Amino acid sequence: MSLVHQYKNNGCNIVLDINSGSVHVVDDMAYEIIEAIAQGMDKSLVIEKLSSVYGAGSVQDGYAECEELICGGQLFSKDVYEACGQEIEAFAKRETVVKALCLHIAHTCNLSCEYCFAEEGEYHGQRAVMPADVGKQALDFLVANSGSRRNLEVDFFGGEPLMNWQAVQEVVEYGRSLEEKNQKKFRFTLTTNGVLLDEEKMEFLNREMANVVLSLDGRPEVHDRMRPFPNGAGSYDLVLPKFLEFARKRGQKDYYVRGTFTRHNLDFSKDVLHLADLGFKQVSMEPVVAPETADYAIRQEDLPVIFEEYDKLAREMLKREKEGRGFQFFHFMLDLSGGPCVYKRLSGCGSGTEYLAVTPWGDLYPCHQFVGAEDFRMGTVYEGIQKPKIREKFSSYNVYTKPACRECFARFYCSGGCAANSYNFYGDIGRAYEIGCAMEKKRVECAIMLKAATSV
Repeated sequence: MSLVHQYKNNGCNIVLDINSGSVHVVDDMAYEIIEAIAQGMDKSLVIEKLSSVYGAGSVQDGYAECEELICGGQLFSKDVYEACGQEIEAFAKRETVVKALCLHIAHTCNLSCEYCFAEEGEYHGQRAVMPADVGKQALDFLVANSGSRRNLEVDFFGGEPLMNWQAVQEVVEYGRSLEEKNQKKFRFTLTTNGVLLDEEKMEFLNREMANVVLSLDGRPEVHDRMRPFPNGAGSYDLVLPKFLEFARKRGQKDYYVRGTFTRHNLDFSKDVLHLADLGFKQVSMEPVVAPETADYAIRQEDLPVIFEEYDKLAREMLKREKEGRGFQFFHFMLDLSGGPCVYKRLSGCGSGTEYLAVTPWGDLYPCHQFVGAEDFRMGTVYEGIQKPKIREKFSSYNVYTKPACRECFARFYCSGGCAANSYNFYGDIGRAYEIGCAMEKKRVECAIMLKAATSV
């Protein structure tokens, strides 16, 4: 198994020590020394090979510095989790508590997005909205199953949540009433297409929601192609002014303008920059996940173009940051100071264990993308988990149980990828979606480059 990952990006020679997470920006000589060590080359051969280019004294000094990093656990460090197989086994068998719910407050939508995995909010079933009483029971279930955890997360999702606005308000009010007496704190979030957003809703969301996701795909022609109304009319001109006002009132923080790029706009860096040019400071642009039969689906042969787009975006973000007009791009945000806890590093989002989705009828599923797949119905908010085997199956998978992850330099950033994508493409939650993996690795490289370039 490789212990380091080396690559060149935007003029930087970058070495990632995979297991410790240490990042080194090095000169050409050090880069070649580390490369030779990784290949198992003897010290004397490394010095002999590189002396003609860099001089024997310089190479010897450079090699000595690498040895210091190795001794300090910052280069070619060992995998402490794999070294102790008992830890991985114990991790797989760990007791988990529920800390987050995705409330499908509305299985209906007022747009007709072509790429919607939820089938315009229907989720393989019928249109429906969640009664407030079901939402309240979901919060009771969360409190009862959260153990000693204080901070709990609840996301209002759809379809379009604002189509069931009264229930959103009632559930939030009920949640606040539970906090003090149960020693809990709810962090509410909501995702919206913005069609029904108005002053009254903005005021409530800015007061009660810890984060809000605003769905906007970028340039007008890109957005309107994939996110029209049922009659075919575009939605960009209606929602953009509302989103601009909302972000302004929110102080340009604790929100994301979230777009989706498809095969129709592989030049998606232009869409990200379009959103930034409009004044949005928090931007996310997700690759569509769709069957290969869809004309908008991303294919293997598209990856080189996509990689170049991420590079373009990273270079432009670096330039803008230096000019004082930077913005945050969700997929380029990495914590290189220590990262998430071990559970998060090994198993990711916690779907099926710590994170569950709730349908309008109160049924429980591992996450929003499994809703409607009857084999993954785990129970209800009234009766609790009735199929613990499903939870156990999700809990058993981590970056060490997936062959592709074990060999991947990005495993502790990606944490094994999306179980739903794996299931949808391979019928197995224990695999890794290959196209998604390739894009994630590129995003990690760009994110590290940005961190490195702004710290030297």
